[in-house]
Amino acid sequence: MAAPSRTFDTRAVASAFALQGDYVAADPYGSGHINDTFCLRMSQGGTPVRYILQRINHAIFRDPDGLMTNVARVCEHAQAKLRQAGAPDATRRALTLVPTRSGKAWHTDPEGNRWRCYLFVEGATGHDIIRDPAQAREAARAFGAFQALVADLPGGRLAETIPDFHHTPSRFARFRQALKADAHGRAKGVAREVDFVLARAADMAVVTDGIAKGEIPERVTHNDTKLNNVLLDDATQEGVCVIDLDTVMPGSALYDFGDLVRTSTSPAAEDETDLSKVALQMPMAEALVSGYLSSAGAFLTARERELLPFGGKLMTLEVGMRFLTDWLEGDVYFKVKRPGHNLDRCRTQLRLVELIEARLPALQALVAKS
Repeated sequence: MAAPSRTFDTRAVASAFALQGDYVAADPYGSGHINDTFCLRMSQGGTPVRYILQRINHAIFRDPDGLMTNVARVCEHAQAKLRQAGAPDATRRALTLVPTRSGKAWHTDPEGNRWRCYLFVEGATGHDIIRDPAQAREAARAFGAFQALVADLPGGRLAETIPDFHHTPSRFARFRQALKADAHGRAKGVAREVDFVLARAADMAVVTDGIAKGEIPERVTHNDTKLNNVLLDDATQEGVCVIDLDTVMPGSALYDFGDLVRTSTSPAAEDETDLSKVALQMPMAEALVSGYLSSAGAFLTARERELLPFGGKLMTLEVGMRFLTDWLEGDVYFKVKRPGHNLDRCRTQLRLVELIEARLPALQALVAKS
């Protein structure tokens, strides 16, 4: 979720939704960088009630109506599954959209901005930095549980909110194009990184080819499985609710598990310049495997289970390649704070790829025993 960068008439926006009570205020909320997010405070007969009010950034998400159709379908189905299972706290286990007064899942203001409103999940918090294996286990379990909830989503294929988001062959083609163009004369200085990526060309299409051939099922996946996209219960630290559903779309379970490995197993910052600090922490990896398979194991195929460790390698390689591509293209996509910032990011990812490759047998053994 994101802190807003513009001023909006949140009172007018809130009035479009079927909320109970009187408007009090809407405060900037969260630590994300894409959408404008507010904690909407209402008063119902003197009792405080909170909601999440959010403006979709349609500069990033070019099809906000398709995105919201996805979100509405996923939320409705997840809630129905939870109620069917008798969950006493369904509104804490999956996000719940508040409809507009006309019954729509989202509101379009006079300027064309799309807004949505969620019930606030009380007593649970998102965390930006993973602290220990227990948190890793709960995050992985929560993402697996989310996938299980939407595994039988009816109504046909979801829209691709960001086309080819995890289509690694397309990312690889973009990288090779940037390398060939070398528009900023930077290729010569990154020969080692370029050779590293090119040497792994055969890895790029393993998942996409597997999906195309029917060997790997296409699934409804989250596609942004960072710790801060899971709310942990404030008292028990249980992973209770997956949030930030903007990138929920067709994908592979390997993408979601793989990005957990990428973002949770190394203690180093994504832009760490001292590569000796990059590490593959096996206790974290073991927690991810056990947590994820505890909730997702029942629906994964044998081939998906087999490739889970490879998913960690592939997602880390893909992100490292994206940073390298942006470096070659002149830092046009990712925000940079210093010269060489994207190159530093690239190198931390590629170092983690090396470490994952070295421990693949150990990672596969963790999956086999879970």
